Amino acid sequence: MCNMLQENCYIVGDETGECVIVDCGAWYEGERKAIVDCIRKNGWTPRHLLCTHGHVDHNFGIDTIYETYGLQPEVHAGDTSFMEDLCGQALEFTGYRPDNTYPAIGRFISDSDDIKFGSHALHVIHTPGHSRGSVCFHIADENILLTGDTLFRRSIGRTDLPGGSMMQIIQSLRLLAQLPDETQVLPGHGPCSTMGEELRTNPFLDR
Repeated sequence: MCNMLQENCYIVGDETGECVIVDCGAWYEGERKAIVDCIRKNGWTPRHLLCTHGHVDHNFGIDTIYETYGLQPEVHAGDTSFMEDLCGQALEFTGYRPDNTYPAIGRFISDSDDIKFGSHALHVIHTPGHSRGSVCFHIADENILLTGDTLFRRSIGRTDLPGGSMMQIIQSLRLLAQLPDETQVLPGHGPCSTMGEELRTNPFLDR
């Protein structure tokens, strides 16, 4: 977990030694160092810096990843305005405007893109509702779904922020509900779950 909002950052690596970093929300220096140390300890080579959406709590630490590995964030175009004003967002969220220099967007990702690393691929699923550019990343051969702030254990992300829509997030959840029950749900905040558990217990989700 990272920062004052307890955001979940994920590093996904495989047997080839390559990895991707998803939602680097590291705010404190110790968090930034822990992420870099984890990558070095495992001998991984990062290939992508991925963003499930453009809210600053999921992107506080992308400058460290850029400075260390030269990776620029990859995000859906719907959240461009958020990514271009991370310091302004930080001021709104925390009352403090950091003097960080954040990297420009390196690539826009779209629905149905396959982002390859090592012997795996993350399939992009556009899931607007929490924000216009929210996406989930599905690793089908591992039954893993990184959901950002679209789907939490027994809950969902807020829809009252700019670009949010309850109607859109419900449509997005119905799309995710088609995935196998054994799919592991790795959310942007809080504990992990499975799609089957969410279908049984999450009041916002049904097939």
